[in-house]
This record gives sequence, structure tokens and C-alpha cells, in this order.
Amino acid sequence: MPKHRLHDFIQPVQYVADRPDHPDEAPYLAANDAAMHKMMSNMAVKPSGDVDRDFVEMMVPHHQGAIDMAQAVLRYGHNEQLRRLAQEIIVTQQQEIAAMRLAIGDPLPPSVASPTQPDSSSTTGMSHGAMSHDSMSHHSMTMK
Repeated sequence: MPKHRLHDFIQPVQYVADRPDHPDEAPYLAANDAAMHKMMSNMAVKPSGDVDRDFVEMMVPHHQGAIDMAQAVLRYGHNEQLRRLAQEIIVTQQQEIAAMRLAIGDPLPPSVASPTQPDSSSTTGMSHGAMSHDSMSHHSMTMK
């Protein structure tokens, strides 16, 4: 009996980015679809024999997918409550990626600031309380 992997059974949500009834949503749908495809593809990890490393190698793309989807909401969304939540998702998912990498002894990549402002095409601002990943790098993380 052939072995199956999770990605053999799960297909990413397919959005039709060029639906004529919602053309203004096309850029968001395209960005979200790209994030989903990238996440699902990158989660297909060949087992290494190290359960902890395999877990991290599958979870990092999962968390990065959440970051990418949250960034799409920041670029194209209008609801301030959801935009603040998207900022929090970015920060917490970046923290969890860093914690997982540190737990298996991997070095952390250089710090990159999270987007805290929308594209110039959007007129809504961001909460002043948002913390970028770059500012978070100044805070230490404690592993128990």
C-alpha cells in the first residue's frame, strides 16, 4: 500500500481572483491564493528522522502562511479591528517561528520590519500600538 502524505489529500482553497461580480477584491484574492499555495507547497517536508526538526520544518511554512495572509489584509482590508488583529498575527507568528528555530538550534535570520502601513492605495491608518518584528528583536525571548 503506498504511503500518502497530508498534501495528497488537502488542496488549498481556490479563489477566483477575476470574478466579475467583485473585481475590486481581485488583488486581495490573488495575494491570499498565492499565500495558500506557497504554504501548502512548503509544508510538504520529507521526513528527516528527527521528529522535532520535521515538526519545525512543517510549522514554519504554516506560520509564514498566516503572516502572508495577514499582510494581504493589511494591504487591502478596511476593517480597523481586523487590521489590528492582522498586525498581532504577524508579530506572534514571527515570535513562534523564532522560538521554534531556536529550540532546534537553528540561527535566526536577520530581523526584517513588518509592514505597519498599508499600500498608498489604501486610506486607512494603523494602530500606533503595533509593534514591528524589528522592534521585537530588541526584546529577549525566554525558553523554558
